[in-house]
Amino acid sequence: MSAPEVRPPLVWITGAGSGIGRALALRLARDGATVAASARSVESLAELAALAPGRIHAFPLDVTDAGAVAACVAAIEERHGPLDQVVLNAGTHIPMSLDDYAAATARTLMEVNYMGVVHGLDAVLPRLRARGRGVVAVVASVAGYSGLPTAAAYGPTKAALINLCESLKLDCDRAGIRLHLISPGFVATPLTARNPFPMPDLIGAEEAAERIVAGLGGSAFEIIFPKRFARIMKALRLLPYGVYFPLVRKITGAG
Repeated sequence: MSAPEVRPPLVWITGAGSGIGRALALRLARDGATVAASARSVESLAELAALAPGRIHAFPLDVTDAGAVAACVAAIEERHGPLDQVVLNAGTHIPMSLDDYAAATARTLMEVNYMGVVHGLDAVLPRLRARGRGVVAVVASVAGYSGLPTAAAYGPTKAALINLCESLKLDCDRAGIRLHLISPGFVATPLTARNPFPMPDLIGAEEAAERIVAGLGGSAFEIIFPKRFARIMKALRLLPYGVYFPLVRKITGAG
């Protein structure tokens, strides 16, 4: 009697049109996974899928639309079977300081970066919980560790994601769902190109994808890279404000 056919893992990635999401989709497809790639841009997804025919499948999506996210997950599973891994990576960045402070900017980033993940979790967690298995990874940022100049809109969205994942971790453990928090430092993408300051330890999107793949294969809750810079950022948030703000001013040239 022949052995049952082993299905390649099915991975859903949001924000796959560029940057880390795109590099991760290609990396996983190269490893043999079936990748459901989502982003707002139909054109970028078509270009991505053409690079790995039969491996990467385009599912255009606006993650701020909760109904559309639920429908997208249903369509993925109807066409390709149950999801094994989910990487909620969609996000955007608009630098904001006192000079250009605007509630509309903060709202836009919260809708995409935070609520986009909330919508994704709402769509996938009940399915994974019912099966008692699955891997979910949420892409936050070391910018969520503590407040930084020009990150008045971006940083709070990533801080919220960190808190969300920490709050769900033990519940997911009990449900058989492995939850990962991904906290990148500076990665060369179209979004980080908007930063008006030097970015230490900047790495490429392909290297970031390698670090994520390695982390998804392990049991550690947080996947951080580059580690030296992430550890510095973790240490900074432990400092008293009387030390923290002068040090940040010196490092960034702010103020």
